[in-house]
Amino acid sequence: MRPRTRAGLLKFRPLRSGSRVALVAPASPFAREEFDAGLAELKRLGLKPVYDESIFDRRVFLAGTAAARAEALHHAWSQPDIDAIIAVRGGYGSVETLPMLSIEKIRSNRTAFIGYSDLTSLHTFLGGKAGLASVHGVMIDGRLARGPSTYDPDSFLRALGAEPLGELAPPDLHVVRAGEASGPLFGGTLTQLLSSFGTPYEFRPPSGHVLFIDEVSERPYRLHRMLTQWRLAGRFEDCAAVVFGQMPKCDEPGGTITALQIVHDCLLDFPRPVLFGFPSGHTTTPLISLPFGVETRVIASGDPKLVMEESAAEQ
Repeated sequence: MRPRTRAGLLKFRPLRSGSRVALVAPASPFAREEFDAGLAELKRLGLKPVYDESIFDRRVFLAGTAAARAEALHHAWSQPDIDAIIAVRGGYGSVETLPMLSIEKIRSNRTAFIGYSDLTSLHTFLGGKAGLASVHGVMIDGRLARGPSTYDPDSFLRALGAEPLGELAPPDLHVVRAGEASGPLFGGTLTQLLSSFGTPYEFRPPSGHVLFIDEVSERPYRLHRMLTQWRLAGRFEDCAAVVFGQMPKCDEPGGTITALQIVHDCLLDFPRPVLFGFPSGHTTTPLISLPFGVETRVIASGDPKLVMEESAAEQ
């Protein structure tokens, strides 16, 4: 019997010191100096990064053709000696690979996948179609390439380990709606989640989930529009709680209207816990990696926090 989370997702195999980590570019191209610096950081952490030269392909604003990017993902998922797959960067394009991905290949070796931003498309595919837990965490470009000042190494490594992350109580978490609730954690970047609606790869987590919403550089009226669509689609009704990221560059220039205000307004009638400012995904402080698909308790009170009650990995 293969190990599963309480929500029924397959757990991925845990990462260890010396594990081989495949680097892939399912979305936009990247700067070679960022890539090389990220490799050095992975090695500093005791991991062994591997990659194929096709990762450097370019197709206008994409890192090669959709077929080539999908094949690179398949190759990484089919290697039993690869313990994790890390995306080099987001940008745009991972959604193009979804029709070409094989659920059987993905499930066969239970290999962890790590990324955020545009890689939300792959998290949605993994958690929905493939039924495999994944990690909303660091990528090479802008994070691993720049070291611990931009990401939290402890949560990165522990999110890929066999023990639950436990309490995560970063500073400056805002309580929007007070309360306490539990459920499996799912989510990602709001624009990517919304763009999945009406497709075969629609974001449809189980009822009672904790929804994590990340975003960057979307002005307040756009956030309001997207959250209104979410509400009108009836999607908040299935949430046990909602946790927002830091939402950098989402305030109106000059700060006259803030993303936090928009969240307050759009979730005015939401009756369950809401937190704002958790640093995962697009952040202004070091990124905390979060496993998706695991039971998570949201405590929205005087000492707000997330409690990750199970691991996403097991041998």
